[in-house]
Amino acid sequence: MRNQIEFKVYGKYALFTDPVTRIGGEKFTYQVPTYQALKGIVESIYWKPTITWYIDEVRVMNAIQTEVKGVRPIKYQEDSNDLAYYTYLRKPVYHVRAHFEFNENRPDLTYDRNEEKHHNIAKRCVKRGGRRDIYLGTRECQGYVEYCEFDSGSGFYDKYGEISFGPMFHGFTYPDENSAGELEARIWRPTMKDGKIQFVRPEDCEIIRSIRKGSVKSFEENINFKSVDDEYEEIFKGVNR
Repeated sequence: MRNQIEFKVYGKYALFTDPVTRIGGEKFTYQVPTYQALKGIVESIYWKPTITWYIDEVRVMNAIQTEVKGVRPIKYQEDSNDLAYYTYLRKPVYHVRAHFEFNENRPDLTYDRNEEKHHNIAKRCVKRGGRRDIYLGTRECQGYVEYCEFDSGSGFYDKYGEISFGPMFHGFTYPDENSAGELEARIWRPTMKDGKIQFVRPEDCEIIRSIRKGSVKSFEENINFKSVDDEYEEIFKGVNR
């Protein structure tokens, strides 16, 4: 697919939870990463409001194992600590395929739609481990990114057959990603086949619910936004010096 990148993401622990359970209490991870979690990882590698990342598929490399930890989070009602048990994924490793498309809901950024430059920058960012810190679901689960070929290496579930995970949170659609300008939540039913999960596009999810109307941040060139062409010019000037 055009504009596609491939990479490996891994860490000691991961916690991919349903957003409903994030307001406190016990937290239990999904068995596999959500579309939204992987999209957040890709956006930490490289992102601009001109483009929208789509996760094509993920390959689960290690066996799905969980580990329970006792933690002392701060209570929401007061400043004292509470005792809770979080269930994490242990030693997760994933191969990910993703591609970007230009955000047609941002006509104000049409001038920055340079496909080749954005793709080349994204590929370089993958090889350098991303532009920002990577987290596997939550901040305490540090992740790391490396370039890889999606089908390289052997995975635990390569010849395992099908595993269905039931209804699962897919992701959020933000106001600048749909024509209605609404924040939406999506639910779908993932199935893993021989270790691979192919994601449906956001608009094709089984259940889509509107949460609220939202606003779209405006960008003005050289005020709060810099085009990729300007970045290239600065890089070349630095090299010539």
